[in-house]
Amino acid sequence: MSTDIYQSPLSERYASREMQYIFSPDKKFRTWRRLWIALAETEQALGLAITDEQIAEMKEHQDDINYEVAKEREKVVRHDVMSHVYAYGVQCPKAKPIIHLGATSCYVGDNTDIIVMTEALQLVKKKLVNVIAQLKDFALKYKDLPTLAFTHFQPAQPTTVGKRATLWTQEFLMDLEDLDYVLSTMKLLGSKGTTGTQASFLELFDGDQEKIDQIDPMIAEKMGFSACVAVSGQTYSRKTDTRVLNVLAGIAASAHKMSNDIRLLQHLKEVEEPFEKTQIGSSAMAYKRNPMRSERIASLSRYVLCDALNPAVTSSCQWFERTLDDSANKRLSIPEGFLAVDGILDLCLNVTDGLKVYPKVIEKHLMAELPFMATENIMMDAVKAGGDRQELHEKIRELSMEAGRTVKEEGKDNNLLELIAADPAFNLSLEDLQKSMEPSRYIGRSKEQVERFARDVVQPVLDENKELLGVKAEINV
Repeated sequence: MSTDIYQSPLSERYASREMQYIFSPDKKFRTWRRLWIALAETEQALGLAITDEQIAEMKEHQDDINYEVAKEREKVVRHDVMSHVYAYGVQCPKAKPIIHLGATSCYVGDNTDIIVMTEALQLVKKKLVNVIAQLKDFALKYKDLPTLAFTHFQPAQPTTVGKRATLWTQEFLMDLEDLDYVLSTMKLLGSKGTTGTQASFLELFDGDQEKIDQIDPMIAEKMGFSACVAVSGQTYSRKTDTRVLNVLAGIAASAHKMSNDIRLLQHLKEVEEPFEKTQIGSSAMAYKRNPMRSERIASLSRYVLCDALNPAVTSSCQWFERTLDDSANKRLSIPEGFLAVDGILDLCLNVTDGLKVYPKVIEKHLMAELPFMATENIMMDAVKAGGDRQELHEKIRELSMEAGRTVKEEGKDNNLLELIAADPAFNLSLEDLQKSMEPSRYIGRSKEQVERFARDVVQPVLDENKELLGVKAEINV
């Protein structure tokens, strides 16, 4: 690694080798050559004078790219596509006259972008499915472990640890639905020419419309796609990039929300992300166990949320059939958005696979607040024992306020049950009241909701994508 030039942290620290290769120059230029071969084969099949020998020569040198020749040529012509056409021709002297025949630069550039984004979305999907699978297992494991729920981060009616995890899972499932939809709409540009009119092919095929109509479908099939876009300017619509980055932003938002919850729970010492034996939490405070992975999820997610604005602005700023003010932005925003989400999902896989739950702390926090939440049940029990509902409601309100002052102003334990037991209006002993302090009485249908969600919603999705399961993430730092 060079230490005297800038290196992107996305490559150095966060993204996987697999995602980095998808956006690598080698992947791009190999795909260019596959596209040139597909074009030549299509033109030959439709009657142009292209020989089997020429195509065989192109296939022979499909992957052994002579990068130095292309690099030197680009210094002269200042054009990356023509430099690689030239370099390919040096290796394929017989095929040289027909390489890139009838095409414009966007034939290789834009089609490669679609191919690369599609492969990157497939990798994102694989990791996303595994995050969902791990969260489902976590939710089922803790489906009936009562815990304080929070609204406005204030204690509220109890839920379960597993039920809370279903909320995270549900949002990732929504992202998977969006991702699948966008994947299903990905189409190649095809070979449309300089302004999208296929004028060059009218010349090549002597105006034979039927043959020209076959070019794009044949290229799409050879490249593994169902279709090319029906119409275009010189480029595919940059709105495609907007849709793709919006999917990534959705995943980032879901991951950010989950990571925030985990960070807050770690503060409460109820749930903790994985922590290595030799990991250092703070350079000064040796005892600290900072939620650094969840914090990194949040940090990278904010980057992706902001990055999603780039293709939206670029799409809106395109003039007529093409401008080039998209190029520099696309080279940054698309790959780096994917690299960041790849890093986010690896972190999500790592965190959800090793979440540590502390039931005793959870119980302690819950029991400190449960008397307040049990007051409705206590009041009903007191009415059954002969009390007046309206009178009891006012007394409970007053006693709750007194107990709250004891906790907040004196720092003592919640003594609401003792106050109620001492009031003859309730006609309930402390022992009677303590029987109502069973947390499972207050979690509603949390357990059943987790079971049904896992069985009826999550499992069918996992079954449909079972070939993607089994991914374990490695994180660099």
